[in-house]
Amino acid sequence: MLSSAVRDFNDPDEYAAAIRQGVSEMTVTGSGAFRAEIVRIDFHRLWMQRFTENTSRIRHTNGLGGRAVIAFPAQPRPAQSWHGVELTEANLIRHREGSSYYHRSSGASATATMSLPLAEIAAISRAFAGYDLSPPCHSSIVTPPPSAMARLQRLHSAAGHIAKTQPDIIAHPDSARGLEQALIGAMAACLATGDASEEDSARRRHALIMRRGGRISGPAALHSRDLQRHWSG
Repeated sequence: MLSSAVRDFNDPDEYAAAIRQGVSEMTVTGSGAFRAEIVRIDFHRLWMQRFTENTSRIRHTNGLGGRAVIAFPAQPRPAQSWHGVELTEANLIRHREGSSYYHRSSGASATATMSLPLAEIAAISRAFAGYDLSPPCHSSIVTPPPSAMARLQRLHSAAGHIAKTQPDIIAHPDSARGLEQALIGAMAACLATGDASEEDSARRRHALIMRRGGRISGPAALHSRDLQRHWSG
């Protein structure tokens, strides 16, 4: 079902609960009042989200599975890291199904995500360059050619802007289908031509150390799954 939504948050727990495709816990590490925004679009098959936050934070997410998920920084700065590895605007993360991961930002940041249903991956892969869009066995950081990544960034940003300023376009089946096809095509081009670095032992050790250090806690720790289930549909 076609839909789009834009939500603003002042509470870190409510914000973390609204991030779908996973159950998240978040610790705000910056000072000042917290503010964040989620722009969410559901196309026929593709789901996309854009997150903006006004301060630094650490987020731990346990993925729910059932969809092939990618994520990437939506602006050049500040630095973001995934399992201790710094990301740039040239990178995207290709998550394995149901992955558990730590994502850190060092200041006000923006992040983009996209996901496709596993049940339809084979058909979608055939339609878009014949490339297998299934989640990898191990999560990886992919560095696509600059032109391919720039196109994906532009399309994702444009879709988010449309959802905020002209949501009726998203609700129109023909317009939405064209935008969805363009986004999936850009995603496939990045994955088909990108250089991937699988999650190596250093990253796995970093994740293990973080887990042994205990659950993220504090005033921003997530304790409610009801909101998450509501927004996960």
